[in-house]
Amino acid sequence: MHLEIVTPDAKIYASEVRLVQVPGANGSFEILKNHAPIISTLQKGRVKVIDEDQKEHSFEIEKGVIEVMKNNIIILAEKV
Repeated sequence: MHLEIVTPDAKIYASEVRLVQVPGANGSFEILKNHAPIISTLQKGRVKVIDEDQKEHSFEIEKGVIEVMKNNIIILAEKV
């Protein structure tokens, strides 16, 4: 899966990943390979990313939106 985390100021992260965990408006949820298409709002919290090398990355975001489609994930965050 390809993940991009973008703010109005810059692209914060772009890489191939195995897992993404986000703070959804109704609770935390995870995205894995071949996840169904989804668009959801995000609340303030931690985005956890496991990359292809099994390394964990963490980003604290303000509110935002996530879009998942065909193993492409875009997180638009107000601030990281």
